[in-house]
Amino acid sequence: MATPQLPVLEFVLKNFKNFNARATRDALIAYWRHVEGGGKMFWAVAGAMSSAQLGITLAPAIRAGLVHGLSVTGANLEESLFRLVAHHGYKDFPDYRYFTKEHDTKILDDRMRRVTDTSIPEDEAFRAVEKFIVPMWLDATKGGRRRFWHEYFYELIQAIPAALHEGEPDECWLLAAAKAKLPIVVPGHEDSTFGNIFASHVKTGECSAAIVKSGIEYMAELYDQYRELSRGKGVGFFQIGGGIAGDFPICVVPSIKYDLARPVKPWAYFCQISDSTTSYGSYSGATPNEKITWDKLTKETPMFVIESDATLVAPLMLSALLECKAHPAKANALIAKTMGTPKAKAKAKKR
Repeated sequence: MATPQLPVLEFVLKNFKNFNARATRDALIAYWRHVEGGGKMFWAVAGAMSSAQLGITLAPAIRAGLVHGLSVTGANLEESLFRLVAHHGYKDFPDYRYFTKEHDTKILDDRMRRVTDTSIPEDEAFRAVEKFIVPMWLDATKGGRRRFWHEYFYELIQAIPAALHEGEPDECWLLAAAKAKLPIVVPGHEDSTFGNIFASHVKTGECSAAIVKSGIEYMAELYDQYRELSRGKGVGFFQIGGGIAGDFPICVVPSIKYDLARPVKPWAYFCQISDSTTSYGSYSGATPNEKITWDKLTKETPMFVIESDATLVAPLMLSALLECKAHPAKANALIAKTMGTPKAKAKAKKR
C-alpha cells in the first residue's frame, strides 16, 4: 500500500538496492536516525551547487532543522544571493557540450558567465550586488569594524527589499541560513567573484583588508562551534564535492585534539557525494578510511561514499529527509518494514 506522505522515501526504499543507489539509501537512513535521535549535521558544499539551485531543497531543510552548520565556498555563498536577486537574468544552455569557442565568446560578449549549462548575468548579479556590498565595506573601513566574510552577506541578504527578489525567497538557502543564524565558515573566500572585487578595493586603498576576518580566525571560531554542535549525540559531516569547503572544516576534530590538546568527540557520521576518484594523492577522492589515519573519523563512524552527481542525489535525499521530519512515525514504520529484521517488519506491517 502506497504511503502518500512519503513518496520519495518510499521510492528510495523500494528501488535503491545496489551500488550507488544502496549507498544513497543507507546514507539517508543513517542521516535520519542521527538527527531524529538528537544529533546535528554539518554540511560542506563545494562545486556550483547554488547556481544549480540546491536551495530549492536545502533552504527548507535548514528551516526544518535538518542542517545545523555549513562550510561553503565563497562562490556558493554569493551565487545563492545572485539566484535571489537576478534569477530572471539567468540563461540556460542545454546544448553546452556542443559549443565551440565562438559560442562561448558570444556568451562573453553578452555579459554572461557560463557555469556548465547555465549562466550568471554580469549586470543583474555581480554589478547589482556590488552597489549594495561595497558601501558596507567602505563603512566598515571607516569605522574600523571587522567581521567574517559571511556576516556581510548575512546582513545584505536580509536587507535587500522583497521588491528586488526575482527568485523564490523560500528557495534561497543563504536567506534561510541568515534568518536561522546558522554557524557557517567560508574558507578561501578570496577565491570568488566578490573576493576579487574586495581585493580590488583594497588595492586602490578604498577598503582595509582588515575588515574581513581571516581563514585562521574562521578555524578558531569553528573550534567553539564544533564543541557546541557535538554536544549530546554528536555532529555528522555531510560533504558535497571536494576541495577546501570540505577539507577545511573536517580538520577541526584533530586540531582540537592535538593542537589545542583538549578532549573532543569525533564526527558522528560521514557522507560524501562526489565523482572524484582516488588518484595520486587526491584528497577529494580519498575514501573515508584514509580519514581514520588523520584522526578525523574512527572505525565506528558510519561512513558513506556516493559516487554520483550531487545535483541528482542531494535534492533526492533532502526531499526524503523532509518527509521524515514531517511524518516521523510513518517514516520509521516504513523504514522498519522495508529494512528491519523479520520481527521488526512484521510489527511494522501490523501498524
